[in-house]
Amino acid sequence: MTRPTGPGNVLFVTLDQCVASILTGPLAPHVPTPNLDRLAASGILFENHFTVTLPCGPARASLLTGLYAMNHRAIRNGTPLARHHATIATEARRAGYEPLLFGYTDIAPDPTGRDPEDPDLSVYEGVAPGFREVVEMQMEAGRAWPADLRAKGYDIHLREDGWPSYYVPSGNGGPRDPAIFAAADSDTAYLTTRTLEALDYRRDFGPWFAHLAYIRPHPPLVAPAPWNRLIDAAALPAPNLAAPDHPFVEAWFSRPSNRSLFHGHDGDNRALSLAMLADLRAVYLGLVAEVDHHFGRVLDWLAATGQDRDTLIVLTADHGEMLGDKAMFGKESVFDAAFHVPLILRVPGAAAGARVTALTESVDVTPTILDWIGLEVPAAMDGRSLLPFGTGIPPADWRDALLAEADFGHPQDPTRFMQHLGLSEYQAGATILREDRWKYVHFGGGVAPMLFDLQNDPDEVSNLATDPAYLPQIARLRGKMLDRMAERRDRRLTGLAQGA
Repeated sequence: MTRPTGPGNVLFVTLDQCVASILTGPLAPHVPTPNLDRLAASGILFENHFTVTLPCGPARASLLTGLYAMNHRAIRNGTPLARHHATIATEARRAGYEPLLFGYTDIAPDPTGRDPEDPDLSVYEGVAPGFREVVEMQMEAGRAWPADLRAKGYDIHLREDGWPSYYVPSGNGGPRDPAIFAAADSDTAYLTTRTLEALDYRRDFGPWFAHLAYIRPHPPLVAPAPWNRLIDAAALPAPNLAAPDHPFVEAWFSRPSNRSLFHGHDGDNRALSLAMLADLRAVYLGLVAEVDHHFGRVLDWLAATGQDRDTLIVLTADHGEMLGDKAMFGKESVFDAAFHVPLILRVPGAAAGARVTALTESVDVTPTILDWIGLEVPAAMDGRSLLPFGTGIPPADWRDALLAEADFGHPQDPTRFMQHLGLSEYQAGATILREDRWKYVHFGGGVAPMLFDLQNDPDEVSNLATDPAYLPQIARLRGKMLDRMAERRDRRLTGLAQGA
């Protein structure tokens, strides 16, 4: 039997819609994450790690291809990823690994050559090229976990209001009321159990490559007991509701959104009471704690089977969550809470307990894994390997600014940003350049920019772009943004000079 030639196992874990502040910010003292802390203590915690795009589909496209959104162009949920792009899975196969997927990747397939009636084209939660789907765990089109619940005797059905019964709290109560299923039967528990069952047998056949993709803490915000009331809502810091005076913020609130935040929500976030905001944040953190608990089962299994000594572990999130800041929920935003995500890297043999403050991007994850399994990183990829940070000697030429993008348009259903701001599908977007201190947000269609001094305004409340005194700073950052975009245009074939 062919065995991988790489140095060992790869465990690549993602949480969905998880904020970095659960580990290094104000929420960290309020949510128990002993297993994430255990991983960080044995590895490297990257404190300033950011996704380069959002929401789920685009973020995962960048995470899995190592490409900025301007290069992979899978810019919205449901926008296909062109088949010519390499992914972490297609590349890992070159080293003899069979990349196994436990969960989901939210990659819409390239429709080229497919019949329009192909069912794969009817959902956006497709499997990224190169992966073998072992445990299906799609959120909207998922069938395996609900089938498991029904087999265990739960009343699983689609309600008249369009909600699946398993996302509605028992008794149709509020979000602090428990889910209809027991904690042992939750989506997080189910995925973990199925993953451990599959990997425990596969470990007999040489090194394995597993992508474990948890759905939580992604809304709807409903959790089984005891996770629903684990967190003391009254003790949580309140979200900062202050927002800059800007057309983007006006457009954000121009019509209701986030109706799927919890059952019964009408989409009007500004009408949520402070008590409800605290409850929602508490349920969210309870879901984080639940994921931590079950991830601990994975770490325990690795240790019990002796595989912890030769398993690369990468844990991160696809994107963040506004979590009530600026009265916003979700990730459809340009503010840091939606982009700042956790990243922990445990490299066998590397120094433990390090903390890295350098600016890192989600496009760095795939190059890091490829580097560790001994593959050359494709020239097209925009990210760089993070392994040098494990040596204690970071690269001298590391980036001093992040590049991120967000698309707020839609080809068939005009979004509130398109309608409120009078923008076309291709104008409704933003590009962000973020340094340690300065953050510049450039909008399409002539919408005025934003500028924040993060050193003096970490909550991004005061938009300095309206002050003429900051025009030189805007010009500098805009030029730096254009330079980065020009330097990183698709490099797949530009290094060749045939016939020259």
